[in-house]
Amino acid sequence: MRYVQGENIFEKFFNQRQSLIQQFKKGDITKKEYIEESYGYIKQMNIKPFKRVDNFNKAVYNYQYYNMMAKYCYLKAKEIKRYEKHPELHKEYEDKVNYYYHKKDQTTLQTIELLDYYDVEAYYIKVTSSYLKENLFEIIFKNHDQVIFHSRSQWLLNKLKEEGVFKEGIRRSLIENYINQKY
Repeated sequence: MRYVQGENIFEKFFNQRQSLIQQFKKGDITKKEYIEESYGYIKQMNIKPFKRVDNFNKAVYNYQYYNMMAKYCYLKAKEIKRYEKHPELHKEYEDKVNYYYHKKDQTTLQTIELLDYYDVEAYYIKVTSSYLKENLFEIIFKNHDQVIFHSRSQWLLNKLKEEGVFKEGIRRSLIENYINQKY
């Protein structure tokens, strides 16, 4: 995709993302399809993560980029493992999953630090997965109601607790249907 002068890439990206979210909420696409479509759109846009993250939109784009790359690589790893033919390729995709999730967590911290921890809240969420139970937490930005991050990172959790933005207890996720749907 070529950049067109005057075009707002953030607006274009977030509108596309919102369209996919609406399709998912209506049941028109599955979580797997949502991930595949999001991945395809990111690749089509051909915009890599920003090296200099100096505003909220760049930070959110980077988070979405790394999150979708991780989820897509997870899908591929799962697919490859099912056929049990290429263990080295499976391992390669699993390594990519871990890399992208780590980059996503670093971006999450950058995003929160951009706001100086102001109007940020985090908490554990209720999940159906026993693997994620008391492990997955949600991060919300009170002045940006469409922006919801998730993580399992212990170092990030510790930082959120240290800064006083992590609230104890378990709550329902603001996007519970998405979180609890397998893919």
